[in-house]
Amino acid sequence: MDPDARFAYTRAMSDDEIESALRDVGHGVLSLADGNESYAIPLYHHYEDGQLFFRLGETPDDSKADYIETTETATYVVFEAEETAGPAEERGWSVIARGPIRRVPPSHPAYDIESINEQFAPIRIFDEAHDEVALTLYELEPDAITGRQN
Repeated sequence: MDPDARFAYTRAMSDDEIESALRDVGHGVLSLADGNESYAIPLYHHYEDGQLFFRLGETPDDSKADYIETTETATYVVFEAEETAGPAEERGWSVIARGPIRRVPPSHPAYDIESINEQFAPIRIFDEAHDEVALTLYELEPDAITGRQN
């Protein structure tokens, strides 16, 4: 170990702090896998009653759905870091949720378009035409949620 390495001690976040972070910060990174290939997607989420919902825009040549299908345990990371004058003052936190991810059936009450528009930022598209993008709702049911902060 390098004796000049700096460390910042962290502490576990309480369940209430974790819930607040997931409700208040509506974006993170979803990590998926297919064998030894990984895929990470920056996403907006909606957190409600212990469930994380994601709205994805999928196109015919998109690989997100393929990775979701092959992922047994997805990992979702939400974090914030406070900019400071120097490294010694840095503050931040992170929440990691792990569990199975599944497509929400269109008959599910969460699929109400008015609610979806209220709960999520607008879907980001690039060069695709609107009619080429299928809006799909997914749910991650966390087996474990941990949070750390300093």
